[in-house]
Amino acid sequence: MARAGAVAVTLYERPGCHLCEDAVTALAPIVDRLGASLERVNVEADAALEARFGPAIPVVVVDGVEVARAPIDLDAVREAIRAAVARDTTPAAN
Repeated sequence: MARAGAVAVTLYERPGCHLCEDAVTALAPIVDRLGASLERVNVEADAALEARFGPAIPVVVVDGVEVARAPIDLDAVREAIRAAVARDTTPAAN
C-alpha cells in the first residue's frame, strides 16, 4: 500500500511465482517498519517489463534503483530503503 511521501519499493513479480510470494512475505514487514510503500507489479501485464525482468523475477527496485533479483538480499533492500529515507529527510542545501 502506497503512503504519501514514502520511499517507493517496487516488486516485479508474476502470478503463481512462489519466489515472488516468499519475497512479499519477507518484504512486507521491512517496508512497513521502515515507513516505505510496497507496490507489486505483474510483469506479465506489460511486454516491456516481461522482456526486461521475466526470467529474473522477483526483482526489487527502491526509488527507481534496482536493488535485488532472486534470491532477494533482504539486507541490501533494508540498506537501500534506509539510504532513500535519509536522502528524503536531509534538508536541501541552499
